[in-house]
Amino acid sequence: MAFMAVLESDLRALSSEARRRYPAVKDGAEHAIIKLRSLSSPSEIADNEDILRIFLMACEVRTVKLSVIGLSCLQKLISHDAVAPSALREILSTLKNHAEMADESVQLKTLQTILIIFQSRLHPENEENMAQALHICLRLLENNRSFDSVRNTAAATIRQAVALIFDNVVHVESLPVGKFGFGGHISRSSSVTSDVNRSINSSESWELEIVSREQSLMRETLTNAGKLGLRLLEDLTALAAGGSAIWLRVNSLQRIFALDILEFILSNYVVIFKVLVPYEQVLRHQICSLLMTSLRTNAELEGEAGEPSFRRLVLRSVAHIIRLYNASLITECEVFLSMLVKVTCLDLPLWHRILVLEILRGFCVEARTLRTLFHNFDMHPKNTNVVEGMVKALARVVSYVQVQETSEESLAAVAGMFSSKAKGIEWILDNDASNAAVLVASEAHAITVAVEGLLGVVFTVATLTDEAMDVGELDSPRFEYEPVERYNGKTAVLCIAMVDSLWLTILDALSLILSRSQGEAIVLEILKGYQAFTQACGVLHAVEPLNSFLASLCKFTINFPNEAEKRSAVQSSGSKRSEALVEPRDSIVLTQKNVQALRTLFNVAHRLHNVLGPSWVLVLETLAALDRTIHSPHATTQEVSMPVPKLTRESSGQYSDFSILSSLNSQLFESSAMMHISAVKSLLSALCQLSHQCMLGTSVGVGSAVTQKIGSITFSVERMISILVNNLHRVEPLWDHVVSHFLELADNANQHLRNMALNALDQSICAVLGSEQFQDYVSSRLQEISHEMEAGDSQLKLLECSVISPLRVLYSSTQNIDVRAGSLKILLHVLERHGEKLYYSWLNILEMLRSVADASEKDLVTLGFQNLRVIMNDGLTSIPADCLHVCVDVTGAYSTQKTELNISLTAIGLLWTTTDFIAKGLLHGPAEGKETGFHDEHSVINQMNGDMGETLSSESPDKVNERAATLNIIDCDKLLFCVFSLLQTLGADDRPEVRNAAVRTLFQTLGSHGQKLSKSMWEDCLWNYVFPAVDRAFHMAETSSKDEWQGKELGTRGGKAVHMLIHHSRNTVQKQWDETLVLVLGGIARLLRSFFPLLSDLSNFWSGWESLLFLLRNSILNGSKEVAIAAINCLQTTVFSHCSKGNLPLPYLNSILDVYGHILQKSPNYNDNAASKVKQEILHGLGELYVQAQNMFDDKMFSQLLGIIDLAVKEAIVTNDNFETEFGHVPPVLRTILEILPLLRPTEYISSMWPILLRELLQYLPKSYSSLQKEEDDARQASITDKSPDNNIRKQNEILNGTASVSPKKVEDPPRSSGSSTTIVAGIPSYLFAEKLVPVLLDLLLQAPITEKHIIFPEIIQTLGRCMTTRRDSPDGSLWRIATEGFNRIIVDDVSGFTLNCGKDLKISKTASMRIWKEVADVYEIFLVGYCGRAIPSNSLSSEALKADEALEMTVLNILGDKILKSPIDAPSEILQRLVLTMDRCASRTCSLPVETVELMPFHCSRFSLACLQMIFSLSSCDKASDWNMTRCEVSKISIVVLLTRCEYVFKRFLIDENDLGKHPMPTTRLEEIIYVLQELANLILHSETACVLPLHPYLRSGLSDDEDHEKRPSSACFISLFL
Repeated sequence: MAFMAVLESDLRALSSEARRRYPAVKDGAEHAIIKLRSLSSPSEIADNEDILRIFLMACEVRTVKLSVIGLSCLQKLISHDAVAPSALREILSTLKNHAEMADESVQLKTLQTILIIFQSRLHPENEENMAQALHICLRLLENNRSFDSVRNTAAATIRQAVALIFDNVVHVESLPVGKFGFGGHISRSSSVTSDVNRSINSSESWELEIVSREQSLMRETLTNAGKLGLRLLEDLTALAAGGSAIWLRVNSLQRIFALDILEFILSNYVVIFKVLVPYEQVLRHQICSLLMTSLRTNAELEGEAGEPSFRRLVLRSVAHIIRLYNASLITECEVFLSMLVKVTCLDLPLWHRILVLEILRGFCVEARTLRTLFHNFDMHPKNTNVVEGMVKALARVVSYVQVQETSEESLAAVAGMFSSKAKGIEWILDNDASNAAVLVASEAHAITVAVEGLLGVVFTVATLTDEAMDVGELDSPRFEYEPVERYNGKTAVLCIAMVDSLWLTILDALSLILSRSQGEAIVLEILKGYQAFTQACGVLHAVEPLNSFLASLCKFTINFPNEAEKRSAVQSSGSKRSEALVEPRDSIVLTQKNVQALRTLFNVAHRLHNVLGPSWVLVLETLAALDRTIHSPHATTQEVSMPVPKLTRESSGQYSDFSILSSLNSQLFESSAMMHISAVKSLLSALCQLSHQCMLGTSVGVGSAVTQKIGSITFSVERMISILVNNLHRVEPLWDHVVSHFLELADNANQHLRNMALNALDQSICAVLGSEQFQDYVSSRLQEISHEMEAGDSQLKLLECSVISPLRVLYSSTQNIDVRAGSLKILLHVLERHGEKLYYSWLNILEMLRSVADASEKDLVTLGFQNLRVIMNDGLTSIPADCLHVCVDVTGAYSTQKTELNISLTAIGLLWTTTDFIAKGLLHGPAEGKETGFHDEHSVINQMNGDMGETLSSESPDKVNERAATLNIIDCDKLLFCVFSLLQTLGADDRPEVRNAAVRTLFQTLGSHGQKLSKSMWEDCLWNYVFPAVDRAFHMAETSSKDEWQGKELGTRGGKAVHMLIHHSRNTVQKQWDETLVLVLGGIARLLRSFFPLLSDLSNFWSGWESLLFLLRNSILNGSKEVAIAAINCLQTTVFSHCSKGNLPLPYLNSILDVYGHILQKSPNYNDNAASKVKQEILHGLGELYVQAQNMFDDKMFSQLLGIIDLAVKEAIVTNDNFETEFGHVPPVLRTILEILPLLRPTEYISSMWPILLRELLQYLPKSYSSLQKEEDDARQASITDKSPDNNIRKQNEILNGTASVSPKKVEDPPRSSGSSTTIVAGIPSYLFAEKLVPVLLDLLLQAPITEKHIIFPEIIQTLGRCMTTRRDSPDGSLWRIATEGFNRIIVDDVSGFTLNCGKDLKISKTASMRIWKEVADVYEIFLVGYCGRAIPSNSLSSEALKADEALEMTVLNILGDKILKSPIDAPSEILQRLVLTMDRCASRTCSLPVETVELMPFHCSRFSLACLQMIFSLSSCDKASDWNMTRCEVSKISIVVLLTRCEYVFKRFLIDENDLGKHPMPTTRLEEIIYVLQELANLILHSETACVLPLHPYLRSGLSDDEDHEKRPSSACFISLFL
C-alpha cells in the first residue's frame, strides 16, 4: 500500500503545482486522487486510464516542474506494472517530445524513463517502438546541444538498453543462459601464473563448449525479439563502419561508441552468434569485414580510426572473435591472427604495437584460448601455425633488447614493471609518447608484455599437462615411470605438440631475458616459467626440451668467473697484486638470481624425480658445483661484497642462503625414499656417470681443475651414501649398483679417491647392517626355530652376504696395501658395531681373516687380528655353530704367524676366550654320550673345595642358556680338543714367548673348566696333551743349546754391530726352554691342586704319576734353580691342597716323601746359592707336607722325615763350614731348618716320636769331649751309611725302645791351656746355629707330653749345661746366655713340676726323677762354680752387657735358692747337699784367697760370692712368709751346718789376715764380708728342727728357734758360743 500512498502524494503535489496556471491539470489530479482511493492494486490502476492520463496531461504542458513530476510518476507506474502495454506508443511519443526540451533534468528524466521501459513489461516488442525508444537515446547522445551529463547518461542508457534487448533475445529464443565468454576484458593480476589460473576459472571447459555446440542446432528463423536484436546489430555495425543506421534512423554516430557496443555484444552474448544463423552471418560478413578493414595498416589512418582508443577497441573486438568464435570462424580468425602477428613486425607507433602485444599476451595467458587456437590451427596441417607465429613474435620483441641502445635502461624498467606488478601496480600506456623517459618506459612495457605472453604460453602448457594428468591421459610423476611409445589422449597429444613446436623459441627468449635481468620479481617469474615448462616436459617425457631447459636453468645457478674476469680482477688490484698472487683461489658470489635458480632446480628435481632418468646428470653437475661452493671459504652471496672467514660467515645474513641451499641439497636425496625404485636407480646411475666423468685425469696433475673433479666425485659418493641410507627398506636392488662404483673408486690411482671409496663403503655397510630390517631379523632369529628362520629370510640371507662380500672382494682383488688395510678397517667397524646381527656371512669373514694372517705386511696382520679379537671377545654368540671350528683355526693361524709377536700372544689368549665359550656349552648342553655327567664331577670338585664351588660365570642364566643353545648341535668335545691341539702345537714354537703363552693358556684352560670335562675327556687331555707337553718341555730343556745369543742386530756404530741387550737369564736357548718348563710345571701343579681326586680315579694315572715324579726329581737334581723350585712347588702344591682334606692317598704321599729324600741324598751339581735355594724349598716343602698330612704320618714316616732333615743338616754343615765365619749369620739352609722344626710336632698318634725328635735336635748342640771321640769312631765305621735317613732313625729307635742305653755322664771341664778354648764337636762350625736351635728345642720340649718329656729331660739338661759352659770359650757369644735362660725356664716350669707330680703320675718313676736331679745338680755345680763370679776375659762386652751377665748369674743363683731349694721338691738329700755345697764353694772365693790377691778380684766376683753367702743364710733361717716343708727343713739343716763351717772359716781367716797385715788396712772386700756375717748371725732365726742339728746345749738351741719372742732370745751369744 505504500505505492498507493506515494502515488497519492505525487498527485497532490501535481495538483498544488498546477493550481494557478493549469486548472485542468489541477482538476484532473484531484479527480485522480479520488479515483485512486477506489483502487487497491497496480493492476487496477493499469486497467483505469485516468491515473495514467493525468500524468500524461501534466507532461503535455511541457513545463519543467510539471514534466518532472509527470515523468517521475510515469516511472513509478511503469516500475510497478501499473501501465497497460497499449499505452507504450503514447508514452514514447511523450518522451520524444520531452527529449527535445532543453532542460537537463527533463532530458535525464526522459532517459531514465526509457531505461525503465526496457526493464519492465513494457519492453518494446515491435520494430517501431524499439526504434523510437533507441532513437530518443541516440538523439540525446549525438545532440551537440546536450549537456555532458545527458550525453554520458544517454551512452550508458544505450548500453543498458542493448544489454536488455539481447537478454530478451536470449530469453525469447530459449537459448542457454550461460555465457561462453569472459564478459569483457579481464584485468591483469600480479603474476602471469595468476592470469592463467583466472582465465581457466572464468571460462567453461573446452569439452563442455563442444558438447553444447553439438547438442544445440543452428537456427535460421528468429522470433520478433530475435529480429529486433538482429536489426539493432546490423545498424550498430553500420554505425561502427562510419555509415548510417536505417532502422534506427540515425545518420551518423561516433564509431568508437558503436564499436564499443559491438565489442560488448560479442563478448557477452556468444550463444546468440553460435545458435542463431542470421546473427552468425552478420558476424562473419559484416562485423569481421568491419574489423579486418579497421585492422589494415597499409594506408594512413585518419580521423577517429587512427586514435588509440579506437584501435584498442578494434583489437579487443578482434580478440573476442578469435577467443570466442575461432571454432566457427576459422578462416577469419586465421586472418586476424596473421594480421596481429604482422603488426608486431611493422614500423608502427609503439603504442600500437603494445596494444597488439597485449592482445597476443591475452591469448597466451588464456589456456583455453591458446589450446583451441593450437588445436584448430597449428595442429591442422592446412592451417597456419598461428600459435607458433605468436610465440615467435613475442620472442622477437624480447630479442630487441640485444640491439637497443638503451637496452640496460629498458631492462631496468622491465624489472621495475615486474616489481610494481608484484605489488599490484599496473602501468598503462594511454597515448603516444615523445619524451625520452616515457619512450624507454614504453619499450620496457612492450618487452614486459612479450615476456608475460611467453610465460603465459609456458604456464598454459603446464596447466594443460596437469589437466591431462587429472583425466588420466598422462601419468603423474609421482608414479613409477613406464615408457609409452605414443600417447593417445587429446590433451596429452596437444601438449606434446605444443612443446615440440614452441620450446626452442621460448627457451631462447626466456634465457636471454633471464641472463640480462637482475630484478627479483622478473627473475622469480621467469624461473617459475622455467620450472613449469621443465616439469611439463618431464611429465610429457620430452627429453630434448627437458634437457635443454635444465641445462639453461643450471647455467644460471652458479657464477664461476671466467678467465677474462680473473685477469681483470688481478689487474685492477693495483697495490694488492702480491696478495692476488698469493691467494690464487677464485671468489664465487652467489647472486639472488643464482639462489632462486638453485631453488627452482630443486623444485624441478623434487617434482620430476621419477621421470628425470638420464637428465639427472645435468642436475647433479650443478648440485656438485653448489656443494663445492657451499664448502668453499671464498664463496659469498650478493649481500656480502667481500669474502669473509667461515666463522664470520656463519653469523652473517648471507650464510642463511647457504644453509637453506645446503638443506635443500640434502633433502633432495633424502626424499629418494619416496621415489620409485627405477627412479632411484636412475639417480644412482647419474651419480656414477658424474663420478666417472670426473675420475678421468684425477690421477695426475694438480690445480683447481683436479680439485673440482675430486669435489664432484666427493659429492657423488656422499649423495650415493645418502640415497642408500634413506632407502634401507629396499636396499637390495640398489646395493650392487652403489658398491660396484665404490669398488671401482677404490682401485683408482688417486690416494684421496681410494680413501673416499673406503670411507663410503664403511658408511654404507654399517648403515645397511644398522637398519631396522636387520634388527628385526636378529630378534626373529633368536626366537624362531633355525630351519623356519632360514626359509623365511632367504632374501635377507642373500642381502647379508652381498653386504659383506665386497670386503673380501676388495681385499683379494687389489695389491695396494692401503686399500687392503682399509677393507680390514671397514670390517673392524662392522664387527664392532653390528657383529651381533651377522649370521650367514661369518664363513666369508673368517676365510678373509685367515688369508690376512698369511700376509707379510705387519699392518695388515695387525688389522686382521683386531677383527679377530672383536669376533672372539664379542661375537662368538652370534657365530653359527658350524663356523666355530673355522674360528678356532683362524685364531690358530694368527698364533703361528711370525710377523708380529704380540699378535701371536694375544691370539693365544683368544683361544682361552674360545674355551670359556665352549665350556658354557659343556655346562648347559646335553649330557648324552658322556661317560660321566658333569654333576658327578662337579660334586668331586665341591668335595675338594669344601663345598665352596667357584662361580662359573657372571652372566645371567638366560644369556648363558642362549649361548649354550648355540652349541647344542655340535660336539663341544671336538672343539675343545681342537683348541688343545693348537695349544700343544704352539707349545713347541721356537719363539719362547709364544710357547710360554700357549703352555700357560693350556693349563689355565684346563684349570678353569676341568670340572666340566668327563673322565674320558680327562684321559685324552692327560695322555694326548698334558703329559706330552711335559715330556717335550723337559726334553728340550735338556738338549737345547747352551751357547749364548748376542741378541738381534739393531744396527752399527763405529763400524761395529750393535745388538739388542738380552737378560742373562734368557741369553741361551736352554734357559728359554727352562722358562717354558717352569710354566709347564706350574700348570701341572694347578691341575693337581684342582683335580687330583678326579685324576687319581682315572685308569693308569699311577703310571703317569710315577713318570711325572721321575721328571720332577730329575728337574730338581739336574735342572736350573727356577726349574727345581717349580718342580718342588708342583709337589708341594699337591700336598698342600689335598692332604688336609684327606684327598691324597698314602702311596702318593710316600712317593713324594721318597722324592724329597732321594733329592737331598743326591748332591745337586749347582753353585752354592742355587743348591741352597733348592734345599730351602725342599725343606719348606717337608715342613708344609708334615703340617698338611700329619694325621697320615706313622712312626716310620716320621722317622723317615727326621732322617731327611738330619741329612739336610749334615749336608749343610759340611757345605757351609765357613759360612758363619764369613758372613756372621746362620746359613740359609740351616735357617730354613730352624723355621720348619717348630712344625714337626708329633701328633698324639705318634707321641712316642717326641724323644726321637728332641734327641735328634740335641745332637746339633755342643757335646763333651768324650762324646765327641765316640761319635768320631762311629762315623769312621759307618761312613757309607751316614747319609741314609733310615740308619739314623734306627739308632734313635733303639734308644727309644731300650735296646741301647743312654748313660748320662758328668760334664767335666776339659783341660785348658793358654789361649785355647773348650773343644766343640766337629761339624758344628760355631755357636750361631746352636744359639738359634736352643729356643726351638725348648719350645718343642715345653709342648711335649709329660711322659715323653721326662724321658728326654736329663739329656736336655745335660746339653743345656754344655751350652752354658761355652761362656769361657765364647764370652761374647749368646749361646751360653740363651742356654742359661732356657735352663732357668725349664727349671722353673718343668723340673719342679716333674718332681711334684712324680708321685702322682705313675708313668714317672723315682729313678727318672733322680736322673733329672743329678743332671740339674751337675749343671749348677759346673756353671756356678766354674763360670759364675769369675773374671772371664772379654774385649767387646760393654758395661751394660756386663751388668746383664751379672744379673743373669744372680738369676741362676736366686732360682737355685728360692725356686728349687725352698720348694717342696723330691730331690734326694745328696742332691740337696750338692746344691748347697755348690753355693758354699761360690761363697768361699773371697775368704779363700790370700789377702794380697783379694784386692785384685773384680767387684762382681766379690758381689757374687757375697750373694752366695747371703743365699746360704737365707736357706738356713726360718722366715714366716715362706712355707715350711720337708724339703725346706732338710735344706735348712744342711745349710746351717755348711753356714757355720763357712762362718768359722771367715772368722779365722779374718784374724789371721789381721795379724798378718799389722798396721795395713784390711781389704774392703774382707771387711764387708766379716761385717755381713756378723750382721746376719745377729739376726739369724732358725727353725726348731734346724736348731736340733747344732752341737749346743738344749737351752741354747731353744734360743735360736722361733718358738718364743726374738727379742728375748740371745741368738747372737748362742752363735758366738759355737765359734769359741
